[in-house]
Amino acid sequence: MRPPRTVPGARSTLLYARPGIIVTVDRFTVGRTSYWVADLTHLRTARGPHDRIAVRAVAITATMLGGVGLLLGFTGGLQHLTAGAYLILGAVFLIPAALALVGDRWRPPPYELWGWYQGAEALLFSADDERQFGQVTRALLRAREVNRYGGWVDPLASADPWRPSR
Repeated sequence: MRPPRTVPGARSTLLYARPGIIVTVDRFTVGRTSYWVADLTHLRTARGPHDRIAVRAVAITATMLGGVGLLLGFTGGLQHLTAGAYLILGAVFLIPAALALVGDRWRPPPYELWGWYQGAEALLFSADDERQFGQVTRALLRAREVNRYGGWVDPLASADPWRPSR
């Protein structure tokens, strides 16, 4: 995918480019959606929702185990259980927690970049890869700084270094 065309003479410094994601000084493009960097405000990062399958598995398992516990409690079956049965029952009640941990490791929630664009809050970018998300976010913040300060002026390169007089 090529960077979007710009007006001749306009700044078009490329800050990040991967298939489907382009960040230049002026534009932020994800897929077919493109945003003017100068119009992006209130940028924030967040984590997306947990995987629906893992959430459903935890909810169903917890409901079933709670039902079994209530059934045993009301029928008086808890009084006749041995110590080993109590240990097994306690271990079985840890299944929802184990499912939640495995689900979050297997399919972690995505990283999301939110911001305001032309008066409305929008999901600008979402990724499962933390490294790629960090690179895109830093490139976009760099583009905003360039737009805010009016160009690539390096204060250290433009200043005369201090030298002691001898």
